Amino acid sequence: MHPNELFDVIFRWAHLIAGIMWIGNSMLFNWLDRNLEKHHQLSRLSQGKLFMVHSGAFYDVEKKLLEPGDLPEPLHWFKWQNFATWATGLSLLVVVYYMRGGLVNPSVYEMNDGVAVTLSISSLFTGWIIYDGLWRTIGEKNPRFATALSVAMLFGAIFGFCKVFDGRAAFIQTGVLIGTLMTGNVWLCIMPSQRALVAATKSGKDQDPTLSLRAKQRSIHNNYLTFGLLFIMVSNHFGAAITAYLNWLVLIMVIVGGAGVRYFMNLRYLGEGAQRAVGAWLVPAAMSAGVAMVGLLGITQIAKPGVHIDYAVNFSRAQEIIVKRCQQCHSSHPTDDVFKSAPNGVMMDTAAQIVQLAPKIRERAVVGTMMPYLNKTHITDIERAELGAWIDAGAVVK
Repeated sequence: MHPNELFDVIFRWAHLIAGIMWIGNSMLFNWLDRNLEKHHQLSRLSQGKLFMVHSGAFYDVEKKLLEPGDLPEPLHWFKWQNFATWATGLSLLVVVYYMRGGLVNPSVYEMNDGVAVTLSISSLFTGWIIYDGLWRTIGEKNPRFATALSVAMLFGAIFGFCKVFDGRAAFIQTGVLIGTLMTGNVWLCIMPSQRALVAATKSGKDQDPTLSLRAKQRSIHNNYLTFGLLFIMVSNHFGAAITAYLNWLVLIMVIVGGAGVRYFMNLRYLGEGAQRAVGAWLVPAAMSAGVAMVGLLGITQIAKPGVHIDYAVNFSRAQEIIVKRCQQCHSSHPTDDVFKSAPNGVMMDTAAQIVQLAPKIRERAVVGTMMPYLNKTHITDIERAELGAWIDAGAVVK
């Protein structure tokens, strides 16, 4: 196994594990907050409690503030799952896209690899500075306006990424940007509030309420970004989405739909163990999911204005294109600088192999444009159309 591929496997596996832990904890605590029963308050500092059953026993959970100096040991913090998710995701961005030159696709935008990496890194820092500055100023006085502006800037970033980066890279860049904002919220807003709470409890002072309100606000932001981020984590498996002509709009609709589903799932709980009628939250949640489905099933069908072929294309011409544009990776002896073995074991050395793979070639290289990878072999629109004409005519060898 090539070292680069080994790092890819290690970081991807760790990213998946850390992400499950982080998002799982986040959703559990969100559920706890929305189901606290106030009538179980045992003291003036209690914010409610609830009872749960799991793993063969009952859990008695109470949320409360503490009397000054009454800090228990040990105190469990939930922070490293978030950092591990962000760090492994950033590592994947470096290994898969920076080290392999995976940001640039000449058919999308001609750009030097160094410029692309600089643009990628700077957008992460700039994104956080703008977002955090917005919510520390305008957001604390006019959260609705700040929300609208934040959403508009996120959608603008998605559009920009999809216009300068390869499709899969644009989606992942968006995911890392969102992950950076969420991680910044955890470490620079939520954690300081928790540290202040602990320090105030130790010293007997009151906690600054501004920190608590800011932390709660940022926690809500993270909550609504969760489902969209999870889609991005698996988006590379959906070529129709990342290579769609309007891939930026596909991603925007998935994020909007995911946030809508999250909102109505949150709206389900009324507190005190009560819930809204199923139809009152499930129907609008399903409608929100429908927005994402329209993006995935509808917008991906909008094709880029293509080249029309009005002449017959025989196997000899199709094979010529495949040898020139595809066999660099898809052969028994690849010559590509990254893929030292045929990706997914797909080889196009013989006529029989090419004919058998014709439907997949049409899906990946003609209808979708995710192959060749990053268009490293510079296949043209005419060549894609010629392959499509040969396949549509029956993909016969003659």
